[in-house]
Amino acid sequence: MKKYISIDIGGTAIKYGLIDENANILEKYEIETNAQKGGEHILNEVVKIVENFVKENQNDKIMGVCISTAGVVDTKKGSIYHASDLIPNYIGINFKNTIKEKFSLPCQVENDVNCAGLAEYKSGASKDSSVCLTLTIGTGIGGCGIVDGKIIHGANGSAFEVGYMNIRDDKFENLGSAKVLVEKVAKEKKENISLWNGKKVFENAKKGDKICIRAIDEMCDVLGLGIANLSYMLNPDTVVLGGGIMAQEEYLKKRIEEKISLYLEKRFFDKMTLKFAKHQNQAGILGAYYNFRDLEDK
Repeated sequence: MKKYISIDIGGTAIKYGLIDENANILEKYEIETNAQKGGEHILNEVVKIVENFVKENQNDKIMGVCISTAGVVDTKKGSIYHASDLIPNYIGINFKNTIKEKFSLPCQVENDVNCAGLAEYKSGASKDSSVCLTLTIGTGIGGCGIVDGKIIHGANGSAFEVGYMNIRDDKFENLGSAKVLVEKVAKEKKENISLWNGKKVFENAKKGDKICIRAIDEMCDVLGLGIANLSYMLNPDTVVLGGGIMAQEEYLKKRIEEKISLYLEKRFFDKMTLKFAKHQNQAGILGAYYNFRDLEDK
C-alpha cells in the first residue's frame, strides 16, 4: 500500500498522520507545538515524526512527506518565508531539504490556510467550484483563493493574507475574528476574559443574552463587509467559512448572508454560495496531502 506522511503545524498543536493513496486517513495523532521553543524545535519534531513512521511502515511504500504550516511559505524551496513572533526563528526553516537529506523522501510544504482551502475544494464544501474563497475565522482571519483548482499565491506567497485588509479604519481580523468577539463580550460584561469562549458566547446568545447577540451581529456585519469586498475582487462562486466558531452554522449562516447582501451587488451575490467547512480539524493534513499529490503526480 502506498502511504503519505502528512503533518499540520499550528501555533498550538502539531497534527499528523498517515494517509493512503485514496485520501483515507489511516492514523492520526497530535502533540503540542511548543511554539515558543522556536523553528529548530519544530523542525526536529517533524524529523522525529517522519522517522517513526518510516520505521513502523517498512513493508509499505512511504511516498513522501506533506506539510501544512502556519506562516508564509516559499513553496518552491519548501521553506518558511515569513512568520509571526509566535514562532521565534521560524523564518528560513527548510523542511523540504531536511526531509530529502535525512530520508531521501520528496516533501511539499504549503501554508495552513491554503491547505484548508484546498481540502475543501478537493473533497469538502467547495468541491467542483470554479472560483472559491475560503476564510478561517479564529484568533485572526486567514484566507485562501482557488481558481480552477490552483491556489493563488501572489508574488511572494502572501496572497489572501486577508486579516490585514483595512476595514473601517482597522484591520479585518481586529474587528471580525472569534478572538475579538470573546474579548468584546467579556469587556462589556466587565468580567475576566478567562470566563468566556466562543462556545459560551453562542450558548448565551441562544438564551437571549442581548450583549452576546449584539456582539455576534457586529461580527457578522464585519464578516459580511469583508466577504463583499473580497468578492468584488475575486467574484467567487463559493465562499467557505472555517474555524472553530463556524461550528455554529445554523445560527450564523443566514445572518452572514444577510450582511453580505447589504454590501455586495446583486449580480455578484446571486452567483455566490456561502458554505461552511466540512473537514474541520483534519483540513490541514488532508490539504497538505492533496497539495503533495497535485505537485508530485504531474
